[in-house]
Amino acid sequence: MRKTKLIQDEAGITSLIRDVVKAHESGAVKKAPAEHIKEISRRLDQREKEQITNAALLKYYNQEELKPYQAELIKMQNHLERHGKKMIILFDGRDASGKGGTIRRVTRYMNEKRYRVVALGKPNEIQKTELHMKRYIEQFPHAGEVVLFDRSWYNRAMVEPVMGFCSKEQYHRFLRKVTSYEENFILDAGRTILLKLYFSVSKEEQARRFERRRNDPLRQWKLSEVDLQAQELWDEFTEKKKILLQRTHTRKSPWWVIRSDDKHQARKETMKLILSSVKYVGRSRSLNFKRNSKVVIPGHRELKIMRTQEQVYGTPLL
Repeated sequence: MRKTKLIQDEAGITSLIRDVVKAHESGAVKKAPAEHIKEISRRLDQREKEQITNAALLKYYNQEELKPYQAELIKMQNHLERHGKKMIILFDGRDASGKGGTIRRVTRYMNEKRYRVVALGKPNEIQKTELHMKRYIEQFPHAGEVVLFDRSWYNRAMVEPVMGFCSKEQYHRFLRKVTSYEENFILDAGRTILLKLYFSVSKEEQARRFERRRNDPLRQWKLSEVDLQAQELWDEFTEKKKILLQRTHTRKSPWWVIRSDDKHQARKETMKLILSSVKYVGRSRSLNFKRNSKVVIPGHRELKIMRTQEQVYGTPLL
């Protein structure tokens, strides 16, 4: 079981190494780091050494596999700047679905002057009286800039109605108007590229990630009011996802669903999707840009899958 998690999740790699080392630190004399490492290494048996070596190598190769795509993202960014194009990427989906980690990998080597990550908090009292889209519109990119929204205006279609943060009237009005807003304010006669990504994590994997957040002092800040209820409200969020795809997946403004139980694959396929949305000069001819259809699913196909599951199981599982 540990081996499967090791392949799927870099967090499991670090966790495995930590567990093995801690098991041998009891009684070890604390010395300078280099000497302490030697002492712990002497205590490890052959199987444990192989585990750590394999884990470290897997993490290394995962990082190396992303680098050619990260280099392409720099080329894409230069193209957008030269031609004065704008790009908006929405990262939406369930909590603990890997949105933040993917954003960090996507932007890791990009020109910091030409991209922004926007993660808006709760609206203040004045913003609550204004058009829902207004505070997002204020964050839209300038010419040559990429803006990545860590959760977007689509909170109004998912988290807010489930948690009671908006009225039914506000929810339905948003669904009626959002695609026309996107066509009028964002797509802007082809000058702005809009990419809508929905990160889809399984219920079991979400529970595992929440448990890790509870037990890791470096990640406890990630636990929110929504997180604490996400598992209990799983079916409600699923229903809102289905309605989201029904009402807001259009030819001009489609959704792409990213299967994110395997974080590394989700990150790599997201980069491919972003790169495929822009025709830029200098694209690598040797790099594989073909998307993995098991990881990246168009919104209309995801909707078909959900409807089939509903017929078989009585409710969608995604």
